[in-house]
Amino acid sequence: MLLQQIINGLTLGGVYALIALGYTMVYGILELINFAHGEVYMIGAYSGIIVFGFLTSIGLSSASLPLSLGLTFVISVLICGAYGFTMERVAYRPLRAAPRLSPLISAIGVSIFLQNYVMLTQGATDKVFPGVFAAKGLEFLGARVTYMQGSIIVVSAVLMALLRSFVMKTKAGRAMRAVAQDRTMASLVGVNVDGVIVLTFIIGSALAAAAGLMIAMYYGLVNYSIGYIAGVKAFAAAVLGGIGSIEGAMAGGLLLGLTESLGSAYISSEYKDAYAFIMLIVVLLIKPTGLFGGRAEEKV
Repeated sequence: MLLQQIINGLTLGGVYALIALGYTMVYGILELINFAHGEVYMIGAYSGIIVFGFLTSIGLSSASLPLSLGLTFVISVLICGAYGFTMERVAYRPLRAAPRLSPLISAIGVSIFLQNYVMLTQGATDKVFPGVFAAKGLEFLGARVTYMQGSIIVVSAVLMALLRSFVMKTKAGRAMRAVAQDRTMASLVGVNVDGVIVLTFIIGSALAAAAGLMIAMYYGLVNYSIGYIAGVKAFAAAVLGGIGSIEGAMAGGLLLGLTESLGSAYISSEYKDAYAFIMLIVVLLIKPTGLFGGRAEEKV
């Protein structure tokens, strides 16, 4: 029973971590909470349903399911990357020099707009993702891992490893770290700050798209409001791990997923949405900067 709940928790935690990475990357560079990020995750789920449905209608999914899923993944990521690019250019860049409250209000406005946009264009009823993975799985030590759960855990781990490698080992990643540390000095030494910020939004949106597609395949149902609660939980995960820390977002997402799964199994499933925030409160009371957060230094 315990092992089964750990597997369930890692499945949810991987999804929360991917969404939380978008929050923490944007905050690390702009000190902005992108409250529309949960809606990008929701759009990723809808994009997956629409693209896979189209590929099914032309017979590609029956001819080659792996190819169809790969194309669905890539196209959904590109669509959400375009949404992230557009949000940064339209809703956030014009307010970069405005008081801190202005971009926050803009983010909430974008969130409400995207929710209603999807509701009006796709309808208020649930959308179904066709079952592509058999309910079968692997069993060991009394626990069962379905193929879908295994896929989510593996894909989430690979994407997180690729992101960390990108940030730590590439020129673009060094530029991102430089802008996060001091935007003014980074621009003075030749870093294209605007390009780095756009890239950050695109990467965060792409990760949210991957999370949305996987959760649509996992549960099989999505609606226009799924981004709200997932976004709030992922934001809690980012704060729990230490807002601005990539490792913290990963750890916070996994910890929240495990907490939700274990709490639902051993306490009560009626309060499963509350366990994440209880864990957040407990950790912040002990360590206000989060698990991986450091003390902020004032720049002079």
